Amino acid sequence: MSKKVNSGAARRMRAVTLAGLVMAVAPAGTARAETGPQIVVGGEGRVEAVPDMATLRLGVQQRADSPGAALELTSEATRAVLDRIEAAGVAARDVQTSELSLGPVWEYDQGRQSQRLAGFEASNMVTVRARDLDGLGALLDSVVTAGATRFDGLQFGLSEAVALQDEARRRAVADALRKAALYAEAAGVPLGPVTRISETAVSVPRPATLRSADMAMSEAVPVAQGEIEITARVTVEFGPAD
Repeated sequence: MSKKVNSGAARRMRAVTLAGLVMAVAPAGTARAETGPQIVVGGEGRVEAVPDMATLRLGVQQRADSPGAALELTSEATRAVLDRIEAAGVAARDVQTSELSLGPVWEYDQGRQSQRLAGFEASNMVTVRARDLDGLGALLDSVVTAGATRFDGLQFGLSEAVALQDEARRRAVADALRKAALYAEAAGVPLGPVTRISETAVSVPRPATLRSADMAMSEAVPVAQGEIEITARVTVEFGPAD
């Protein structure tokens, strides 16, 4: 008798559980059906600015018969280059030496069909942030005269770019709003509220103006900095209208 009662109760509980599941699924399906159209667009904003600084990488490379002699020649030329940079008014915080290297130089002997030691080569690179762009050409000429033999590039930049980046962001959002309004009008649907904004990219290009592995300049180098373009991209999602 007890077993029959328990079995009946179990069947009733299963029936109640199944009914609850059906009721839980039905509202969810109804909510999805009432979602309505959504619009997702991308926006882009651009700001142009005149650069106010430049970063250049230059160096000294010397060869000699012994490692010590090659390193000494490179050190002397590097000191002369650093003196010229200081004399040009560049602050110490804007100058950094790096990539000091020393190694053998091998040459192929065609007659003996083998390599031979031709000497030793030492090099030292210097990174300089120049904030006086009007004197940049004269600075380049000065360091070459002092002994710089390598030049790995010149890039223009901005010392304070945050405000310009924020303006590019504003323009990117405005561009997305304009596109969304256009799409909504073309589709004949009302434009809903913004539900999400995501930033996909903010860039400050720094184009290299000069690049040379071997510097050989005898007069002030003409330099034109032009403009830098700051770009921001966003994705904006609009929900259904109320």
